[in-house]
Amino acid sequence: MNLTTVDKIAKAVLYEGYMLYPYRPSSVKNQQRWNFGVLSPRSYSEAQNGSDAWSMQTECLIEGSSTTAVEIRVRFLQLVARSVGELAHPVRELSPGEIPEFRPVSRFEAAGRVYQPWQEAIEREVILPVYRLETPGNGLVSIDFSFPAEKQFEFLRGDGGQIVGVIVRERSPLRGTIEVTGNKVEDGVFKVGVRILNATPFENAAQPASRDAALLSSLVSTHTVLGVQSGSFVSLLAPLESLSALAADCKNVGTWPVLVGEEGETDTLLSSPIILYDYPQIAPESAGDLFDGTEIDEILSLRIMTLTDDEKREMSQSDERACQMLERIESMPVEQLMKMHGVLRGLRPLPEEGQ
Repeated sequence: MNLTTVDKIAKAVLYEGYMLYPYRPSSVKNQQRWNFGVLSPRSYSEAQNGSDAWSMQTECLIEGSSTTAVEIRVRFLQLVARSVGELAHPVRELSPGEIPEFRPVSRFEAAGRVYQPWQEAIEREVILPVYRLETPGNGLVSIDFSFPAEKQFEFLRGDGGQIVGVIVRERSPLRGTIEVTGNKVEDGVFKVGVRILNATPFENAAQPASRDAALLSSLVSTHTVLGVQSGSFVSLLAPLESLSALAADCKNVGTWPVLVGEEGETDTLLSSPIILYDYPQIAPESAGDLFDGTEIDEILSLRIMTLTDDEKREMSQSDERACQMLERIESMPVEQLMKMHGVLRGLRPLPEEGQ
């Protein structure tokens, strides 16, 4: 599996839409989170009449034999609710495990920093046992996974050194299932399927519930990375004519499988919730992720440079990834910015008149 190349593309997929320009929590577009590849709890999805999916399915073709094996990794983000509180009575120190009385607030300032509620994210990865096409009967292999709930407190000190506030990070439990199937569709050709299911319980799903609450129990930016041993993946976008009917019969739901790596390599497949082409690449002129489409790096970088000092302050204090982005843009040399301005990828002759 070509993880070096696929990781660059997968990271861009993972964080696409994570935070949008102007990269501040107070911005309207960032007050309603949206991402591709969201798998909601099943009960919530059904209560919404399926408008939010709870499962994702990948089907692909492999040319190989009974000794061919497939490596499968499922990746997604888990959202963490970050809330902010003000202590009722500031204190100098706390005993181990002590949680002082506090009240939730929408904005809190301490020691020159501003803190606001936000949804942070943790990267998750589930690595499955190698799936061999010689599995008896090419039957279903089902793998359950789970991540426990967790609540963390970070205490904030004011100018005088006293503890005056608190950041609470709360993570809901997640449960899911990954189903893998494989079957021979003709001599030397196998169809492999990967189905991801969100099995997280979600209380009161039938009652009106905010999408933010459901997102905390969802798999976000979900995608699958597959690698083949002793075989090769078939391009579903440009299959050989002899395999076109089999490729058309692959059912992909909520995802788009493409070949990844150097042109011509067929050992790695990325099944992405974003429509891609075979062998996608991050533009070499891109200095880093902007969460908003790598095709517009220049304009986003210029817009970030024009933010006011107060806007930059909010951006830098809202999220660690946004802070890193701001630091990268502000320290970018002119030569790097100019590289984004326009790049000639290649030339081709015009057809002769009349052709």
